[in-house]
Amino acid sequence: MLKSEKEVMIKELHEKFARTKSAVVAEFSKVDVETVTKLRRKFREGKVEYKVIKNTLARRAAEGTALSVISDDFTGPVALCISYDDVVAPAKILMDFIKDMETIKVRSAVVDGRKVDVNGVKALAKLPGLNELRGQLLGMLNQPAGMLVRTIAAPGSQLARVIQANADKSKPE
Repeated sequence: MLKSEKEVMIKELHEKFARTKSAVVAEFSKVDVETVTKLRRKFREGKVEYKVIKNTLARRAAEGTALSVISDDFTGPVALCISYDDVVAPAKILMDFIKDMETIKVRSAVVDGRKVDVNGVKALAKLPGLNELRGQLLGMLNQPAGMLVRTIAAPGSQLARVIQANADKSKPE
């Protein structure tokens, strides 16, 4: 690779790293193409970018970005899982995919500029994702409104039941 190509690649990676909300560094060894293809598909579905990059280029591109705290982990065969929106997505997808595998191991992660170790990544993977949190929040917002509607409607429905009960009682059998 020419020096000019390396400089262009470093610039592109630096721009991506600057926009990154969270990233996970995974070490892989003896992983077949079929497994990597499945993993890439899962990441694509979760809107997570999966990159295998040259370590020296990644270290240089990480300078001055949030990923600089994990640049020491760019050694050996590693891949980088990057998310620009959902901070939980890379950890959740990767930990779910590799739970029974020995060939892929998580080294570390960065979440909003803070380094997270393997145990932190496991804990992060157990958190609900962005869409699940939105659903929970929406449910919490709808609950008081639903209670208000039921409370307002209760006297009217109780009155209707009392009238119906009187009408049923006064009917000759």
